Amino acid sequence: MSPAEPLRHEDLVPIPEAQRVGHYRSTVPPQFDDPAAERRHRKERLAAALRIFGRFGFEEGVAGHITARDPEFPDYFWVNPFGVPFKHVKVSNLLLVDQDGQVVQGEYLLNEAAFVIHSTVHQARPEVVGAAHAHSVYGKALSATGQELEPLTQDACVFHDDHAVFEDYTGLVTDLEEGRRIARTLGSHKAVILRNHGLLTVGTTVDAAAWWFITMERSAQAQLAAKAAGPVQQISPENAKLTHEQSGHDYAGWIQFQPLFEQIAAAEPDLFD
Repeated sequence: MSPAEPLRHEDLVPIPEAQRVGHYRSTVPPQFDDPAAERRHRKERLAAALRIFGRFGFEEGVAGHITARDPEFPDYFWVNPFGVPFKHVKVSNLLLVDQDGQVVQGEYLLNEAAFVIHSTVHQARPEVVGAAHAHSVYGKALSATGQELEPLTQDACVFHDDHAVFEDYTGLVTDLEEGRRIARTLGSHKAVILRNHGLLTVGTTVDAAAWWFITMERSAQAQLAAKAAGPVQQISPENAKLTHEQSGHDYAGWIQFQPLFEQIAAAEPDLFD
């Protein structure tokens, strides 16, 4: 068929599934038999997520961290190096940290709060691969109000009955016992609002953890804006629950992250160095 000819029904041939979704060419998270290949994949997603957080302005000085559990040594995790801007993070400068907070691979310093918060969360939730925390503007603002996220929008429903509020602010998180209290408050949820502090999200992939943070930050922004504008109309509990069942699972979080990964991978390929 030439470009000038009209499109006919018989010309509409289904596209093979592997060709439908861009460069990653898969509609499901990849599976690995080789721990080294899986490690590389998780590190790439971690570096990409950090670059995306930098683009979205989630950085606040040296605060903020995303982690990825190591596939071969599950008590260890990879994390961004202290003091390196999110926008500059590469796969090669990620840190591998053991269960005692020692850097066993990498040449940079470790953010103490990153170890305290993430080590306890990873320990309490063996299924969690990725965890994300940052001092984003609207997450901080919502955390100062004591509110939970309300089912005001379709996007916010992914957190319906699936997040908690940690009420105990005692300064910088440098005590492992406080990290354990945060993990207990998180429980089996995907997210926790740390009062007067910010947001923390987790997922069974780095992709999902990062996406939950992004959409939680935006949902916090929408809630604050809506309430400032006047009385709000919540989605009914029944429909909020249904929407959560439809789009609040980790596969949905993974797939939502893929367009962002494609953008950052194409625009900033040095992140894979």
